[in-house]
Amino acid sequence: MPANKEGDGGWKAFLWNSEKKEFLGRTGGSWFKIFIFYVIFYGCLAGIFIGTIQAMLMTLSNYKPTYQDRVAPPGLSHTPRSDKSEISYILGEEDSYRDYTKAMKELLEPYKDEKQVDDSKYDDCGNAPGKYIERGDLESDTGVRKACRFKRSWLGDCSGLEDTSFGFKAGKPCLIVKLNRIVNFRPRPPKTNTSLPVVAGGKIPQFLIPVYCSSKKEEDADKLREVKYFGLGQGYPLQYYPYYGKLLHPHYLQPLVGIQFTNISINQELRVECKVYGENIDYSDKDRYQGRFDLKIMIKS
Repeated sequence: MPANKEGDGGWKAFLWNSEKKEFLGRTGGSWFKIFIFYVIFYGCLAGIFIGTIQAMLMTLSNYKPTYQDRVAPPGLSHTPRSDKSEISYILGEEDSYRDYTKAMKELLEPYKDEKQVDDSKYDDCGNAPGKYIERGDLESDTGVRKACRFKRSWLGDCSGLEDTSFGFKAGKPCLIVKLNRIVNFRPRPPKTNTSLPVVAGGKIPQFLIPVYCSSKKEEDADKLREVKYFGLGQGYPLQYYPYYGKLLHPHYLQPLVGIQFTNISINQELRVECKVYGENIDYSDKDRYQGRFDLKIMIKS
């Protein structure tokens, strides 16, 4: 029993020693010095961390991403789009292509004329391809920029205005193709016709980034046959660039190209490749959507 009492006394003395005025083995002055030390120590660490973050934020723009590691500019995308890069449906069966037409209607919803009537948000930028429209620097005090109107009717048979099936019902499916939005990017038209396909007719387009589709394999050329292009020219007019980002260009409508395959062989698999051509547009074997895309089309009877 005495041993236990001595042990209890030692534990109590460590917790609070009334003779030496010590708590947990330290006097009040000692605890105060430790407290001040750690306040200064962690205060310095917090100051270094905050200073580093502030220095990094000073190098960033509120309107343009400094770094990106997704698609190298520019990516070419299409609607409808499937996970397997395949458009396959049964001719005459609406349920087999309903998801495709639904995706196209959703994409074209902002392009309705009645949604572009506000002159404080939209400008008429011409009915033919033109030069870039500069709307000030990103970091200027200009504020929100106007957007160019894009008439849905320019997409012709791929607009969905007259044919709500976008050609799928008749076995002449459409694609809506667009260049991905890149802040402050100015695509440049090709300077020579050497890179353009034969269907371009040797013409170098002015104020336009052209896009063309062809069969992926030469032996499939007779399966593709005629391809029609709709839009403001057969490509992307320069007056819709540059894009200023969501903060400064919230009403921006990127130009679209409607591509219709009007004479595809039924019950035959066709691999199609579409490419956009420009002086500062590159392609990559590692990224199938950098400046181009390919997909498989299959119409079954």
